[in-house]
Amino acid sequence: MIEYKSDSQIELIRESSLLVAKTLGEVAMNIKPGVKTIELDRIAEEFIRDNGAVPGFKGYHGFKGSLCISPNEQVVHGIPGNRELKEGEIVSIDCGVLKNKFYGDSAYTFAIGEIDESIKKLMKTTYECLMLGIEKAVEGNNLGDISYAVQQHAENNGYGVVRELVGHGLGKSLHEAPEVPNFGKKKSGVRLRKGLVIAIEPMINLGKRFVLQEKDGWTISTKDRLPSAHYEHTIAVGKDKADILSSFSYVQEALKQNKNNTIIIE
Repeated sequence: MIEYKSDSQIELIRESSLLVAKTLGEVAMNIKPGVKTIELDRIAEEFIRDNGAVPGFKGYHGFKGSLCISPNEQVVHGIPGNRELKEGEIVSIDCGVLKNKFYGDSAYTFAIGEIDESIKKLMKTTYECLMLGIEKAVEGNNLGDISYAVQQHAENNGYGVVRELVGHGLGKSLHEAPEVPNFGKKKSGVRLRKGLVIAIEPMINLGKRFVLQEKDGWTISTKDRLPSAHYEHTIAVGKDKADILSSFSYVQEALKQNKNNTIIIE
C-alpha cells in the first residue's frame, strides 16, 4: 500500500533529507587517504545526534553503523570498520536519518585522490542516470519511466545495472512501497501522482550487473569485483518536475575545500 504524503509531511521529509545532505557534507570534509571508515561513521553519528535526530540505519535489522560505506567493488551496505581508505579508490557512502518521525535518505560516491579515467566516467554516468530518472518523476508518468531512463543511459554507456537492489518509497518508515527498480519498461508500473515520495538510487557497475552478498551478511559486491558507483536522492513527485528533497550541494562545497577528493560530480 502506497502512503501518499501531504505537503506538511513532505516538508518534514525535506528537513530530514537536508540533514542527511549536511551529514554527508561533514563526511566530505574528512574523507582522505588513511581515514578509517569507522571514523567517518563516528563523525556522521555525532553530527546527526547534535542536530536533534537519530541515525536511520543504526540498528536497522541489526545493522551496526550509522552509514553504509562501500568501497570499490562493494555496491552497497558496507559495514564501517577499521578499513583505511586508499588513494585511487572510490567509496559509496549512504546515509539516513530519522527526525520528527520522518526519514531522509541519500548517497554519494566519493573519489579518494586521483582515480582512473574509466572510473571517473562510471561515476559521471551513474550521477547522470540519477538525474535522468528524477526528470521522469512527474505526475502522469509511470514508475517504469524512471526505471527505463536509468537503465537506458547506463547500458548505452556499456555498464551493468544492478537488479537485486532497488530504490524505495519512504516516510515514517525507511523503506515503504513502491520499490523503484533501476531497470524496466516505459509506461509500466504505478502511475505517478503528487504526494509520492521515493528514493531513486542507481547502482551501476563498471562490469557486469551481477552481485553477491559477502559473508558478513550485509555487504553486496560485484561478482566480477569491478567497481560500482551509487548516487541517491529523496524526491517528491511534482506536477511539472520532481521536487528534490535531499541535496548534494553541501558535499560539493566541502569537496572544493578538501583536496583529497579530485572528483566533484555536479
